[in-house]
Amino acid sequence: MESPYAIEMLHITKRFPGIIANDDITLQLKRGEIHALLGENGAGKSTLMSVLFGLYQAEEGVIKKDGKEVQIKDPNDANDLGIGMVHQHFKLVECFTVLDNIILGVEPSKHGFLQKKEAREKVLALSEKYGLQVDPDALIEDITVGMQQRTEILKMLYRDNEILIFDEPTAVLTPQEIEELMQIMKNLAAEGKSILFISHKLAEIMAVADRCTVLRKGKYIGTVETKNTTMEQLSAMMVGRNVNFHVEKKPAHPGEVILDVEGMTVASKVHKNDAVKNVSFKVRAGEIVCIAGIDGNGQTELVYGLSGLEPLKSGTITLMGKDITNASIRKRSTSGMSHIPEDRHKHGLVLDYPLEYNLILQRYFEPQFTSKAGFLKRPPIREYANRLIEEYDVRSGQGAVTPARAMSGGNQQKAIIAREIDKDPELLIAVQPTRGLDVGAIEFVHKQLVAQRDAGKAVLLVSLELDEVMDVPDRILVMYEGEIVGELDPKTTTQEELGLYMAGAKRDEVKA
Repeated sequence: MESPYAIEMLHITKRFPGIIANDDITLQLKRGEIHALLGENGAGKSTLMSVLFGLYQAEEGVIKKDGKEVQIKDPNDANDLGIGMVHQHFKLVECFTVLDNIILGVEPSKHGFLQKKEAREKVLALSEKYGLQVDPDALIEDITVGMQQRTEILKMLYRDNEILIFDEPTAVLTPQEIEELMQIMKNLAAEGKSILFISHKLAEIMAVADRCTVLRKGKYIGTVETKNTTMEQLSAMMVGRNVNFHVEKKPAHPGEVILDVEGMTVASKVHKNDAVKNVSFKVRAGEIVCIAGIDGNGQTELVYGLSGLEPLKSGTITLMGKDITNASIRKRSTSGMSHIPEDRHKHGLVLDYPLEYNLILQRYFEPQFTSKAGFLKRPPIREYANRLIEEYDVRSGQGAVTPARAMSGGNQQKAIIAREIDKDPELLIAVQPTRGLDVGAIEFVHKQLVAQRDAGKAVLLVSLELDEVMDVPDRILVMYEGEIVGELDPKTTTQEELGLYMAGAKRDEVKA
């Protein structure tokens, strides 16, 4: 009798130095189903999928495809078995076109010459069939993150993969792109593809998955049918306790102006128009102000201008009464500004440094960490790192000496948040601070932001998550095409009204 399962991973155990990432885990994927894999940051989800895709070899356990045991020594073996994977951090060549990335490694050739015409026709046919519109001639470095993800999906479909692994596919997408992706996944399942969907966004799992397997700290907790369960039950399985989905906070009592931005204009690197156009706003002590908007409306460049990563074309930035418009990044940092960056790999961490060095990146020159002769003081650095790891529950296999690269995305994010908040800034700029975090960690980060506010600090939050935009801040400023088009009170506005401002359908005369 034919096995009902497309893939079975039976009793898989995978160890790394100092940690058992997967401890006797069993996962069974039915044909044509969307099966979610849920767990906290560092629960072992990506590791398990990397074993299935041949990136890691398990020490124990077997993998079966269609009921027969298979050996997957590398991703080529996985591809030969019809298994494809879209990674959390995309594996694309930036200076290649979309088409070149899709056919990379399986280039069609005749007499040693590349035959791109057929490949292009196949890619366009696939993009039409599955609603994955892309420009095959665009360079990867010039297209949005959502388009890059579509390229990764087309890469799998081009190879005729039947089993599709999506690793945190919505972590970098806008709400509109997430809805489109959900529909694409449903279409793929309807075509008979079997999908493994790694996520810790409960609403998405409830909306799209047929079944869900939960991991916690590397162990298998259970598999449930989503139609027979609730978000609360799933979160309790995942974290081991009940999670509060609502942010508890007292009314704000704004004080003096900490950040004053006047007439800020920042040039765009992508097109001739300015990315930020004559923007003015204030953030006061004891309040959280959120910059909301659909991705690509100037939020990134606004933060680059504030943090010193990009120069201003015009305008002034005042921090606690001091003009910092032309100040260096270090000067801004030592003057009371902290910055949780949007791209944790590019601007947040040195991936090959150990965790302890990443935690002192902006403070290594202080006397507590460096001697007068210019040598780093190892014991105080280790002590400081251990305190932050403990306080912020940063999980890593080898503690303070773990290379940042070896940590899960969510724990990398926690390390950055720990470093930036521990500087005790007057202004905390938090860009997508909960991107890629599980519900327990999101609850923790939101509490930290509110605690900063209640301690009299100014918090500028930039978020694409509508729930976060509605729940966390005291004021919402909406950006559209580089301008602030509305100021809303989260207590009195609705998601629908917010959506209209974000889409540019409404605009206010904004008070500074």
